[in-house]
Amino acid sequence: MCARRLTVSAVILLCLCNSPAAYAWQSETPSTPQTPPDISGGTDDLSVDAPLAPLPDLGIDWPDPDIGEVTADQPFVEEDGIRDYAVNLIGLSGVADESAIRAQFKSLSALEQGRDDPANAAQIDRRADEDVALLEDLLRARGYYDAEIETRLSRGAGPVDVTLDVTPGPRYQFADVAITGVAPDRLDQIRKELGITAGDPVDALAVQRADLAFRAALPQAGYAFAKIGDPDIVVDREAKTATLTLSVDTGPPARFGRVRIDGKQLLSARHIERIARFKSGDRYDSARIDDLRRALIATGLAGEVEVREIKAGTAEDGSAIVDLAVRIVPSPLRTIAGTLGYDTGQGARAEISWQHRNLLPPEGAVTFRGVAGTKEQLLAAELRRNNFRERDQILYARIAAQHQNFSAYDARTLFLSASLERQTNLIWQKKWTWAVGAELLASAERDTFASAGVPVRRTFFIAATPARLSYDGSDDLLDAHRGFRLSGRISPEVSLQSGASSYFVSQIDASAYLPLGGDRYVLAGRVRAGSIQGASTTTIAPSRRFYAGGGGSVRGFGYQQIGPKDVNGDPIGGRSLTEFAIEARIRFGNFGVVPFLDGGQIYTSALPKFTGLRFGAGLGVRYHTSFGPIRVDVGTPLGRRPGESRIGINVSLGQAF
Repeated sequence: MCARRLTVSAVILLCLCNSPAAYAWQSETPSTPQTPPDISGGTDDLSVDAPLAPLPDLGIDWPDPDIGEVTADQPFVEEDGIRDYAVNLIGLSGVADESAIRAQFKSLSALEQGRDDPANAAQIDRRADEDVALLEDLLRARGYYDAEIETRLSRGAGPVDVTLDVTPGPRYQFADVAITGVAPDRLDQIRKELGITAGDPVDALAVQRADLAFRAALPQAGYAFAKIGDPDIVVDREAKTATLTLSVDTGPPARFGRVRIDGKQLLSARHIERIARFKSGDRYDSARIDDLRRALIATGLAGEVEVREIKAGTAEDGSAIVDLAVRIVPSPLRTIAGTLGYDTGQGARAEISWQHRNLLPPEGAVTFRGVAGTKEQLLAAELRRNNFRERDQILYARIAAQHQNFSAYDARTLFLSASLERQTNLIWQKKWTWAVGAELLASAERDTFASAGVPVRRTFFIAATPARLSYDGSDDLLDAHRGFRLSGRISPEVSLQSGASSYFVSQIDASAYLPLGGDRYVLAGRVRAGSIQGASTTTIAPSRRFYAGGGGSVRGFGYQQIGPKDVNGDPIGGRSLTEFAIEARIRFGNFGVVPFLDGGQIYTSALPKFTGLRFGAGLGVRYHTSFGPIRVDVGTPLGRRPGESRIGINVSLGQAF
């Protein structure tokens, strides 16, 4: 409206200035009175709101004040009206990254984004012009600098067909990759780290990826203070080539110095150096700093970790010495936890614990636990010192008073143990793990003589030195899809009960995982065999014998309900064990189903056999979370015998094996 008003006023002013009357009106005071010309159209209303009469010499009528204002958002209807349309993109066959170009075009295209909003011809043309520019950018990013795109609109009775016909032209290549600012003896290494050479196609995405990888690779290769300029690409359209220039200042190679504590000390510098996967004097590698940061978070003591590199001098060989200033913001160190559970074989169970994760620095976590259940009661104090003397090595000590009342035995036990372990975890799943330890226990236990069914309570004093070695070649600790696991455990033991007896306990576990058509279908299986040699069943404390049945053994059966039993039908355990399981893991989304078949048996002989196996079958349900699957298995004994439960239900975190 402002533009229109200015135009009309200018026309009026021009007309007045070219009129003789106007000249007379604007002259200085006349000698005789003059009457101003009548421009009101014959009316006496001279107000500013009065309508103006047409001026014949202009050839146009005055604007009608009753006409509404035309705004930019009012629809402009083409001659053919509002139309639906379809988009066709042709000519990309044989172009590098064709599928990626099509996907990017579809997500960014003005035509595609407006397909749900019918448009007139002008709007369709405008969207097509925007898409031509988009396609040119996408093709240039992949080295097609001479691409030509023709737009065609075919208008029939139905939707308008909008066709973008692409002639990509030749793909440009790098004629040279120039790296400046690098000493000649390091140039080959730098070119290798960059990964782009003469003859490679000009691809902006590839250059961007290489640039990011290069910026990460130099610090990992020992250059802590490298400075890298932005890549510069110069295109030669006549030669159909381009030149990539990169300015690099690597600085001197660097070596690790010492660790400094920045702020309040939660862990000592010496302990942090023990956790680090490098020592003072080792070649600098930024990946090891990232690893140290994750390891400090994994202690559970740190809520936030900051590691700064500080140039601390120069070594004799000219390398820069880099000290690390570590600042740790502590997380809450105390935790109170509780759990409630029920198992058809182990009954109801409630547990509560209190833990201080750094009560005995460094990383000395002390935990007090209490269990109240229908078949188990426990009071225990535990010490767990992580990263003991070296990374991922754990010192574990435990003292406990426990009462267990199962159908196989009733045991009141005082327990003292210590072990040194190398453990795996969810962040750094390790191939090899091991544990060695010592146990002392005094246990008053009641069981029955199998033949007479007479209950007997005996007191055992036992010393044991268990050891374990494991190999984990699977791809996931809680939900494996491929690979295998193998572990072996031995425990020489001495028992004092009406004299001394010694025996040797051994057990082997193996499992394997085979994906079938991707990770949605996995076939998994396991086997277990155990043996106790050197003593008869009756001289071995009931709590130290082998048992089978339950969620971690043969599903579908009650806890410890497989194997030989006394005249009262209570299990007596045995000296050898055989178990196996096979299951199919089928996943759809966050849920999964797992049909399974388990088998096993307990024997009174020292060596396991494969006769008289009992089988359980059933179906499990899995809900997959970010920290692992939640497992619910429902099984039933095959060939169920009198007294055995029809259904066994097990709930836990992680797969059964």
